[in-house]
Amino acid sequence: MLYRRIGWIALVFVIAVGSWVLAEPIELAFIADIHAHDTNSPNEHKIMDDWPERVAAFVDAANAASAAAVIDLGDLVNGCFVMGAEMGDPARIPGILDDAVAVLAAFDGPVHHVIGNHDVYDLSKEEFLAGTGQAATYYSFDLGGVHFVVLDAQYDKNENDYSHIVWMVQGLIPQVELDWLVADLAASDLPTVVLVHQPLDADFELLAGGPSVFNNLAVRDVLAADGDVFAVFSGHDHTARYTEIDGIHYLTIAAMVNHDDEPTPLTWAMVTIDPEARTLLIDGEGIQPDYELTF
Repeated sequence: MLYRRIGWIALVFVIAVGSWVLAEPIELAFIADIHAHDTNSPNEHKIMDDWPERVAAFVDAANAASAAAVIDLGDLVNGCFVMGAEMGDPARIPGILDDAVAVLAAFDGPVHHVIGNHDVYDLSKEEFLAGTGQAATYYSFDLGGVHFVVLDAQYDKNENDYSHIVWMVQGLIPQVELDWLVADLAASDLPTVVLVHQPLDADFELLAGGPSVFNNLAVRDVLAADGDVFAVFSGHDHTARYTEIDGIHYLTIAAMVNHDDEPTPLTWAMVTIDPEARTLLIDGEGIQPDYELTF
């Protein structure tokens, strides 16, 4: 009887310790809109050929912070189309992707890539996956007691993959991915973060002629109905934004890419999530503001 009691005490201790470990805060390093390229875009005032040193500085900061993971929010590469300069040979874009992935690989931990609209200007999704080493463009993973969902919005209104599209802005979450999202969210009761390139909270974008994710309202309804989603992180807009909709924090992270009309400082976000205290802290660098949020 004594041994059985000791065994139960030990089991309770192990469960308690395990729960405590899972509840510890986790820190992640977010970067958005790197636009790795070998050509600048004069009409857009974008300097893109200085990306290696800028991204290397981000990786150094992520390693110094002992971040649990790096999150790339999309537009890792630019595609050969730029405004005001010759496009050049699109066959060089996979090599630029390889170079960008190699710089990020200096991070001492996992790197998760969200596919952006520029990533399919001169690449197929298969080429993007081969270059980044990912198995899928939408998927989920658990880290530190938090569930993360990566979405792919690079589809046209007929639910076809964008591929070598040259230029486009507006995307869509197709029905098959929405169905997967509902099932994935239902299978987890952990607090959940969603990662998608184009913001879901903006209902109109001039270049898109509407929301940058065409069916953003349907996606938001799915996230709100789940009850565990507390934050959605996006890039795409290059400027930071924060809104709260249905109790969910929607955050657009400012872009890393440089702009020569007003030189952009090194820009990223260190994000700390505390599942036990239910706090979400964004420590911004450069033009990215700080936020202290609860969920």
